[in-house]
Amino acid sequence: MTTDPYRRKLHYRAHHRGTREADAIVGGFYDATSDNWSAEDFAWFERILDEQDVDIMGWGMGTIAVPAEFEGPMMDAMRRLDYIKLPAGLEPNG
Repeated sequence: MTTDPYRRKLHYRAHHRGTREADAIVGGFYDATSDNWSAEDFAWFERILDEQDVDIMGWGMGTIAVPAEFEGPMMDAMRRLDYIKLPAGLEPNG
């Protein structure tokens, strides 16, 4: 875990969304990708954190349209969902 207060704040907000599903999507995305983010990427993520969980999950799963302000490489990476770790026994073919 980083000692940078800004990154610790984002980590906390990403992992304490209110639902386990949103925690997995938002927190998992943060953990898997944030080490390589630019300042613009962090600003994008902060804006995402202000959105409703149901919207973020819908955008991530592709069930609802993504607003133009969030479209781009970061949303493309979030949509892959390959960073989500499932509990034992729930893995595909598991």
